[in-house]
Amino acid sequence: MRIKYFSDTDSALVEFTENPVKETREISENIYIDVDEKGNLVSMTIEHAKTTAHLPDISYQQIEKKITS
Repeated sequence: MRIKYFSDTDSALVEFTENPVKETREISENIYIDVDEKGNLVSMTIEHAKTTAHLPDISYQQIEKKITS
């Protein structure tokens, strides 16, 4: 996964795969997703990213499955 931020347009592009995009769908006024020919998510564009996605406050956390005994 890659996140690209374009300061000139205040938009963020979150790329999940490198599959070719078949269709772009509007999810809301500021959110668009790109899907491949099978309908799988390829990328997501976030407009007005500083306020909509609270950029640059991005963190990554991997949560492991808890093992109970």
